[in-house]
Amino acid sequence: MRICLKHAQYVLYNTYMIKLAAKELRNIKPEEKHKKAIKKNPIYIILDNVLDTYNVGAIFRLADAIAAEKVLLCSGTETPPNTRIKKASINTTEWVDWEYYPTAIEAIKYLKLNVKDIQIIVVELDKRSVPYDKADYSFPVAIVVGHETTGVSEEVLKIADQIVELPMFGVNISLNVMVSLGIVLYEVVRYLEKNS
Repeated sequence: MRICLKHAQYVLYNTYMIKLAAKELRNIKPEEKHKKAIKKNPIYIILDNVLDTYNVGAIFRLADAIAAEKVLLCSGTETPPNTRIKKASINTTEWVDWEYYPTAIEAIKYLKLNVKDIQIIVVELDKRSVPYDKADYSFPVAIVVGHETTGVSEEVLKIADQIVELPMFGVNISLNVMVSLGIVLYEVVRYLEKNS
């Protein structure tokens, strides 16, 4: 069926949607039925006190790119509507489901109660970390990233099923939170496709 939303047109065939360009995304507020038509992957993203609104917006864009089930914003993480989040996300905040929780622990408790057999994976430099491409992912999965300086809270690290990290070969010990998350999420999607 052909659906016209404001200035952009796209076609839905079952659960496949023709892609929208950034200009179109910025000007469209989707109806709930259009959002529900998108086939989601069993992947949740938890932001544990990610403070930079441009990182938050970029993570929404990333969540859309991999068709994540939901983004859970926690602690001091800003929430939409926010002009900087909207700009960085190119309005994907309107297409990606999200919720806010006062803490990442509360978000994880919610997921464990409501999503059967969910695996919690934290992206963090830690003595317990394994390389992200050697992790044993299972689905559904929640990927947790943390504060740009202090990382994921210790309470969350304690209850994680696995902690993964990216190898760093230079003098810097870490990458930007959105870049790290993007690398891990595409590994998770690759793993999902390979094992489906």
